[in-house]
Amino acid sequence: MTESFMAREVAEIPQAAARFLSDSKAAVQEAAAALRARDPGLIVTVARGSSDHAATYLKYCIELAAGVPVASVGPSIASIYGATLRLKDAACIGISQSGRSPDIVEMMRSAGASGALTIAITNFADAPMGAVSDHCLPLQAGIEQSVAATKTFVSSALAGLSLLAEWRRDAALQAAVAGLPEAFEQALSLDWSPLANRLSRAQSLYVLGRGPAFAIANEAALKFKEVCGLHAEAYSAAEVLHGPAAIVQANFPVFALGVEDAALPQLIATAGRLSDQGADVFLTGASVKDCTTLPSVGGLHSLVAPLTLIVGFYGFIEALARRRGFDPDTPPHLRKVTETI
Repeated sequence: MTESFMAREVAEIPQAAARFLSDSKAAVQEAAAALRARDPGLIVTVARGSSDHAATYLKYCIELAAGVPVASVGPSIASIYGATLRLKDAACIGISQSGRSPDIVEMMRSAGASGALTIAITNFADAPMGAVSDHCLPLQAGIEQSVAATKTFVSSALAGLSLLAEWRRDAALQAAVAGLPEAFEQALSLDWSPLANRLSRAQSLYVLGRGPAFAIANEAALKFKEVCGLHAEAYSAAEVLHGPAAIVQANFPVFALGVEDAALPQLIATAGRLSDQGADVFLTGASVKDCTTLPSVGGLHSLVAPLTLIVGFYGFIEALARRRGFDPDTPPHLRKVTETI
């Protein structure tokens, strides 16, 4: 079978990450200096789809490392409703693989006009979103031909982490970010075949996480739908207990993304409770009675560890899509660039 574009692009993730860290270093430093000068009391993000999951990842990391609240802004506030937001002394970070969607571009323009420091994260330095923003962090990921975003998602999250580490002058996080290309190489070899065996004929599942890993759970759930035709819902490992757990019965599959951080004990407790209800639970980062532990890359900074999980997941999901009879490069009814108003 011919190798898919998606498989090739997943394999390129470590090189794309190293290229961003090298070629966009000056742009990151300039944007970080602007953040230090602004010292924002609020940060808003503008994104859709996988890019919004990268924004959610950045939200948790900024709130944990910098103590600055981060809120997602709906692009339609500017593009459809024509409303303006009071963003003086705030910063606005837009994330878009193409940087061309009219609603994203208009929201970034509006945020800048409202007084925000605007920073664009996009694969194309000359994209309209970059042109209307104060700073642009080009992803340097190269062409991505598969409809499903993989290396651009990882590079977008990496760009946010790199910006945060430089802004805060956090030596530990800077070192962790610098080591990510090597960690991504390790993640590409993770074997999650027990989960693939369980999901080869499944119809639905839950994907769980906490903190930054919750953002990764959202991205994983999207990819289950997008390339595997598998209905997946992402929940916080706390939120799933407030209602959604009611439908978890015998053999219901649950995929829990655990990393070594303060939330791990709670995720372990949730995994155990759902297993007791009869669920088939697969998790990373811990061993739980009657649950299947999946391998992960260990010994990482807690803010970067979840990002390695999605790299391993992308290789897994590409193979699962083919096993379920789908072409991972051409999900039905989808296009590579979606331009909304």
